[in-house]
Amino acid sequence: MSARLVIFLIFLAAGNEPCAHRGWSERGVAAELRAGEEGRVVSRIAFGSCANQNASQPIWSAINEFDPQLFIWLGDNIYGDNKRPPRVFGKERTIGPWKNVPVFFPASEQELRERYRLQKSKPGYSNLRRRAQVIGTWDDHDYGLNDAGKEFSGKNITQKLLLDFLDEAPDSPRFRQAGVYASYLFGPKGKQIKVILLDTRYHRDPIRSDGSILGETQWAWLDKELRAPATQITIIGSSIQVISNLSATTAPLFHMECWGRFPKERRRLFELIEKSNRSVVFISGDVHYAEITRYDCATGYPLYDVTSSGITQGVEKVVPSLAFLVRLAALVTPATVRVYNSKCRYKSCTYGMPNFGAIEVDWDATPQTLRLEARDSNGDPVLGVSIPLSDLQVSANSIRHRDCILEVHLPWILRRRLSILVFVSIAVFLMLLIVLVCIIISLANRLLRKCKID
Repeated sequence: MSARLVIFLIFLAAGNEPCAHRGWSERGVAAELRAGEEGRVVSRIAFGSCANQNASQPIWSAINEFDPQLFIWLGDNIYGDNKRPPRVFGKERTIGPWKNVPVFFPASEQELRERYRLQKSKPGYSNLRRRAQVIGTWDDHDYGLNDAGKEFSGKNITQKLLLDFLDEAPDSPRFRQAGVYASYLFGPKGKQIKVILLDTRYHRDPIRSDGSILGETQWAWLDKELRAPATQITIIGSSIQVISNLSATTAPLFHMECWGRFPKERRRLFELIEKSNRSVVFISGDVHYAEITRYDCATGYPLYDVTSSGITQGVEKVVPSLAFLVRLAALVTPATVRVYNSKCRYKSCTYGMPNFGAIEVDWDATPQTLRLEARDSNGDPVLGVSIPLSDLQVSANSIRHRDCILEVHLPWILRRRLSILVFVSIAVFLMLLIVLVCIIISLANRLLRKCKID
């Protein structure tokens, strides 16, 4: 009996099964591959997040053209919660000093089922499911409520709905464990990729608590997964960003969820990775734009986080005529860990329209190379970086330049540059408006006096 099977039976008896999968699940074309699953080399992986089931989703054509062998959902796979309209007055006030109800509220189980059905029936996505293995985790809107954590009471219902959407096998331990975390192993020895999907919702403490994101059960599981036999590449999927902490530079204008707002948890994650001696790359979603970040001072090699968000959502879509302002804001906002290079479409090295993530591994190159990209709705790269796999190993030459300054370490005036610029702009606008009103009043008074004299 193998050690892995022994561990599984022990956890099964305890009621806390480790959720680990070997390669492809039995569905569609994937069923045909099951017999040779560990011999199949995986070299193309796509991933994405933030898909509004009610919106048009032309991006699936580009994803299918990329022809991934594996697609990873990183959360907000549907927008399952309900949203009240913005109101300052009335019975239900969602904004302003008299706010009495939250903007978001949970949907019923029937509403969630219908939204998953809509998403699953998208022609482009249906085509992808026939061609590739689909796995995934969740974020807040498919978990059931915006920004929710362990306090959300409907999480057991939404867990089953998510796993049904992902075509999880009925006997999968993911249906019985507390959370949707899982791991997968692809490829033959020497060309193996391990995918670890985290659950950043089920056990997460309140945002400002600096408490736990994963919970102790999931931490113990992650520790075992990272200490398992090494693979050439380990991809860790997190619904929220791991390296970037843009909230440190956009506050008090707005905040985003990320590991950086739980500094103790992030340090613990980095320490586990450092001890594991694995070649780790993060992928993430949530923020409605794409970027690639890098941090050199967590382990003995650079850690990359490729953020792709979203399938339908994008910050530039909110007010398309003002997209240039969004790009300007991205350019002036300090981002100490963002990767800037000539492969970015815009100078800010962010992309605020619908996008998907693409990972390509050239196993036959010398050295073997990993390419990380974000691509637009036409399949064209908008961000990218190529990394020799040897650079993702601890060695004297693995870090050629050190990117060690996090956003929270910046001087206050630099960290708040965007906020200062916005408030100064508003103040200047108001002053000009007051001057204009005074000029109009002065001209009106002169005109009235002239009329009286005449």
